[in-house]
Amino acid sequence: MAEYKDIKGFKVQTVSTDPAASAIEAGTWASGGDLNTARYQAGGAGTQTAAIIMGGGPPYTADCEIYNGSSWTEVNNLPSTKGTHGAGGTSTSSLAFGGYPGTGPSNVATAESWDGTNWTAIPSMNQFRGNLAGDGASNTACIAVGGFVNPPTGTTGQTERYDGTSWTEVNDLNTARELLSNAGTTTASLAYGGLTTTNVANTESWDGTSWTEVSDMNTARRQAGRGGISTSALGFGGSNPPVTNVANTEAWNGTSWTEVADLATARSQLSGSGASNVSALAFGGYTTTAVANTEEWTVPSVFQQQNLGQVFYNSTSNAFKVTKTVTGTGAWASGGNMNTARYAGTGAGTQTSALSIAGVAPGGRVANVESYNGSSWTEITDINSARNELGGSGTQTAAIIMGGYQATPPNIIGFTEIWNGTSWTEVADLNTTRDNLNQSMGTQTANLVATGNSSTGPVTFVESWNGTSWTEVADVNTQRNLLGEIGTQTAGLIFGGILPPGTIESKTESWNGTSWTEVNDMNVGRDRIFGAGVQTDGLAYGGRLPPFPPAGNTGATESWNGTSWTEVADMATARYNQSSAGTATAALAAGGHTTTQVATTEEWTVPSSIQNQTLTAS
Repeated sequence: MAEYKDIKGFKVQTVSTDPAASAIEAGTWASGGDLNTARYQAGGAGTQTAAIIMGGGPPYTADCEIYNGSSWTEVNNLPSTKGTHGAGGTSTSSLAFGGYPGTGPSNVATAESWDGTNWTAIPSMNQFRGNLAGDGASNTACIAVGGFVNPPTGTTGQTERYDGTSWTEVNDLNTARELLSNAGTTTASLAYGGLTTTNVANTESWDGTSWTEVSDMNTARRQAGRGGISTSALGFGGSNPPVTNVANTEAWNGTSWTEVADLATARSQLSGSGASNVSALAFGGYTTTAVANTEEWTVPSVFQQQNLGQVFYNSTSNAFKVTKTVTGTGAWASGGNMNTARYAGTGAGTQTSALSIAGVAPGGRVANVESYNGSSWTEITDINSARNELGGSGTQTAAIIMGGYQATPPNIIGFTEIWNGTSWTEVADLNTTRDNLNQSMGTQTANLVATGNSSTGPVTFVESWNGTSWTEVADVNTQRNLLGEIGTQTAGLIFGGILPPGTIESKTESWNGTSWTEVNDMNVGRDRIFGAGVQTDGLAYGGRLPPFPPAGNTGATESWNGTSWTEVADMATARYNQSSAGTATAALAAGGHTTTQVATTEEWTVPSSIQNQTLTAS
C-alpha cells in the first residue's frame, strides 16, 4: 500500500546552513598562521598565499614579515619605523609610502621599494601624509590615495601615482577622507569607506584619470582591511562608532556591495591583501590591543545555490524556512529641519552627508550653505555669489555649482564655484549664462549641465565640465528648463521641466556621452522638479503642476528603473524647488516652496530585500 506522503506531499531537504544566493555569499573566513609580531596600522600587500606586512605598531616598528599561505617569516626591515602608511604591490615587489614615523609631530612623504629581499629608499611623495590608502601592481606602479596632512590642512583627497621613477599628482578624490581602503592598480582602482568628520560608506572608482562616485558600502566604516581589484574587491573589519570594531565583510562585484560572512575576530586598523573578492587575507589589527590573528577568505568553487521558493529544513536552527524575496517600495520619513527656510537652491551629496546651497529665503536671495549629517543641518561657508535657480551636484566635500539668477545686473549669470570641504572658489564660467537650473550631473571634476534660460530665452544647450573649463556638447531634443537632472557626465538622465509660458513636460531623455535619446515619459509632468540617483536607477520627487495660474505643488514620487517610471509613495509635504541629494534608494529632500519657503527635510528609504524568512519552527 502506498504511504500518504507518496500520494500527497513533497520532499524537504535538510541542511545545516542556509543555501547561498551566489558563490560569493557562500564565502567563509578560516584561521591562518599568526603573525610573529602582533601589530596594527601596518601596511599590507600581495595575495592570500603570498603576502607582506610592513611596519605598524605601536610603538611603531620597521619589522616586515612574508606569508607563504600557512605561516609568516621575518624578513629584512624597512629603513625606518613607520605606521599609518600606504602600501601596494606584491610580496616580492612592493612599496611603502607616507605614514607616521613614530617620532616628531608630522607625517612623512618618504617611500621605500621592496624587491623581495631588501628595501630601498625611492623619491618621496609630493605631499607628506598619514592615514592614507594605496595599492598597485608592483614597486614601479602604485597609487597613493587620501589621508591626513598634519600639519596643516587635515583630511585630503589628494591622489598621487608612482611610475617607477617619480610621484605625479593626479585628480583628487571627490570626497576627501582619511583611514580609507583602496584596491586595484594605477589605472583601475577603488577607494571605499574612511573618515571625513564622520565615518562614510562612499565608494569611488578610478579610471586612470579621474574618480567617479559609485554605489556606497552597506556599512560606513573606517580603518577596514582590503583586498582585490577595482571590479572585484573585498572590505572587511574596521571601526564604526559607537561599536568600536566590526567584523562585517562586504564584496564588490564592479557595481554594488554585498554583505557576506563576517570575520571571526572583529577588529579595526588591520591589514589586508588579495587578488579578488574570492581570495583574500586579513592580518593583524586592533581589538582592545594589537593582535597577530590571520584569517583567510575563500569562496568555494562548488556551492549549493539558493533558489527563490525553495523550502528546506535547517537542522542547526531547528526551523523550516523558505527562500522568499520581499522588496519594499520605499517611504518618506522626516529628517532634521534646515536652519534657513528657502527654495530654488541646489544640493549635493548623499542622504546622510549632504549640502543645501543658496536659494531664496524670506528676506531674498541668499548665499547660505548648510551641511547635513543624517540628522541635523549646520551652517558652513557661504558661496561667493548669492543666487537662486542654479545648478549643482557632487559630494559634501567636493561640490560644484553653476549659473543662476542674482539680484543685481547682469542678473542671469554663468559663474561656476567649486567646494573643497572648507571654502568656495570661483573657476571658469559657463559659455552660456543661464538660470532656471535645478541640478547638474556628475562630479566636481567631470560634470554636465543641461538647458536653462538665457538672457534671450530658454535654451537647449548642454555643457560639459572637465575640471578646468566648460565645453558645449550635443543639445537636448526638447527645449525646456527647471527640469530634473541625475547621473554622470557620460551617463545622464533629464526629466520633466517647462517651456514658458506654461507648457509642462513629462519627457525623459537619456545621455550616453555623445547624444540624447528620448525614452519613456514620466507619469506626472511637472517643472521645478528634483531627483536623485543614476541613469539606470533614479528617483524624481516634488515639483509644480499646471495650470498657470494657479500652480499646484505636488509630492508625487516616481522611481526609474532604466526603462520606465513607476509611481511610488508621495512626499509628506507637497513642494517644489527643494534641494536634493542621494540615490534612488536613499534620497533627501530639503526646503522648497509650498505657499512660502519651508525648512522641512524628508528622507526616502527603500527597505532591503528580505530572504530566507522562517515559516515555522519545531
